[in-house]
Amino acid sequence: MNYLGHLFLSGKNEQLLVGNFIGDYVKGNQYNNFPPEIRKGILFHREIDDFTDHNEHWIKLRDLLKPLYKRYAGVVADIVIDHFLAKNWSHFSEEKLDWYSKWVYAVFLQNFNILPKRVQGFLPFLIQHRRLQSYAELSGLEMSLHIMSHRTSLPDETLNAMDHLRENYEEFSIHALLFLEEVVEFAKLKI
Repeated sequence: MNYLGHLFLSGKNEQLLVGNFIGDYVKGNQYNNFPPEIRKGILFHREIDDFTDHNEHWIKLRDLLKPLYKRYAGVVADIVIDHFLAKNWSHFSEEKLDWYSKWVYAVFLQNFNILPKRVQGFLPFLIQHRRLQSYAELSGLEMSLHIMSHRTSLPDETLNAMDHLRENYEEFSIHALLFLEEVVEFAKLKI
């Protein structure tokens, strides 16, 4: 799962949410440098990642993307899941995605000094471009893939990936939604 999924699974605990959001940016035992609830969020992020890596539906999504992205297929599968979560947001939450996203952005800004420098660097861009809300549309998913291919080592297969997603949208949707149902149940047991 990418940003939106991790955030959603954190519930309304703001410190847990912050920790879950920064989980990928805190390596090894550096989580010990954070307050207890943020530490808990970082460890929760790792538990979600472990669950995801072993989930049959996520594995199927990853495998659908392997011809294009090879070893990066899992990263793209996470972004695709965020698309289906955002697109089907009303199935998972009574709150509007726009309201939820604004609340999350406010929490991040209130905790800005706690965030790792790398996260502080991209947070304004994430907020300005309404990244969480943008996942609901294929154009937002495409933008995310394009940005990642230019700022990370992710290969630039964005156009091919979008064609592949459109051609197999129903199959992607089935596996993503089944995964989301399962990870939501997993998270409920953890928090």
